[in-house]
Amino acid sequence: MSLVYIESTSTLPEFNLAMEQYVFDCMDRKNDYFLLWQNENTVVVGKNQNTYEEVSLPYIKNHHTHVVRRLSGGGAVYHDLGNLNFTFIINSKKSQKINFDEFTTIIAKALNELGVSAYVNGRNDILVDGKKISGNSQYIKGERTMHHGCLLYETKLDEMSKVLNVSNTKIVSKGIKSVQSRVANVSSYMKEPMTMEEFKSHLVSYMSKRTEIEKYVFSEEDIKQIEHLKSCVYDTWEWNYGASPEYNVVKSKRFEDCGEIKIFMVVKYGIIQKIRIYGDFFGCMDVSQLTSLLEGCKLRIEDLRNVIRQCDIGRFIHNLSEEQFLELMME
Repeated sequence: MSLVYIESTSTLPEFNLAMEQYVFDCMDRKNDYFLLWQNENTVVVGKNQNTYEEVSLPYIKNHHTHVVRRLSGGGAVYHDLGNLNFTFIINSKKSQKINFDEFTTIIAKALNELGVSAYVNGRNDILVDGKKISGNSQYIKGERTMHHGCLLYETKLDEMSKVLNVSNTKIVSKGIKSVQSRVANVSSYMKEPMTMEEFKSHLVSYMSKRTEIEKYVFSEEDIKQIEHLKSCVYDTWEWNYGASPEYNVVKSKRFEDCGEIKIFMVVKYGIIQKIRIYGDFFGCMDVSQLTSLLEGCKLRIEDLRNVIRQCDIGRFIHNLSEEQFLELMME
């Protein structure tokens, strides 16, 4: 597999997420891509999350922090210029399934070459000494996969805890007390100090040992199309926030190997009028298709089961079974 390598010269998250989508949707599908990019202070929320629950709005406002929604699922992450983001965009004719190991292992091995004892653990994390140094996510469409992750290189970890509203269920389930206690910077484990530019060069050099790499620089037309996508999607309140949910039934539970699921419903006369599903879960299909099927359904197990059997729940919420979903709905 050869790779086309692209390094973004922008630190605006709205541009960089638009760039990812542009490469994914518009650039030559005969190629596979490897992207490196950095954002100024930003919270990036997963596609299926409720933004208002994930960020500390007063802190965001007072500290000029961007908030942007990405295409993929998973949880909210904090970026600053001490954080390095990487993206793989590849084609596959095989059955499309979420699979993190293929990509996280590459990054872990690149870190091992620097003397950093990184290893892959959990659903989508890279760890050192039991602490998370990289979270990863995936977006699948047709026969194409986008895998992206953030490497905490020399990130301001104290800022992370101030901008993110970390769920209590996530803290309790992992037996930890704070964001700081479960994350760490790569630079803290390196035998020899490196600048960010030197670190980037190492990753590219490691990739070049595995496969042929060709560097690509965006043309003026590329930039024009990325800017258009940025203004139409990633700059908009509708995409990044949407309406704050106000539903009269709220259900929440964390499932091992799946993530946290929160369900907001308006139920009238025993019938689901509106339903929204949020969480840090992954999925190959848009969860809005599932909620469309559930609206108008009676909130009783036999009716819900009939609806769920029309679809594969695991395609919407990765690693979740039909029985687990019904249990949550009926709690």
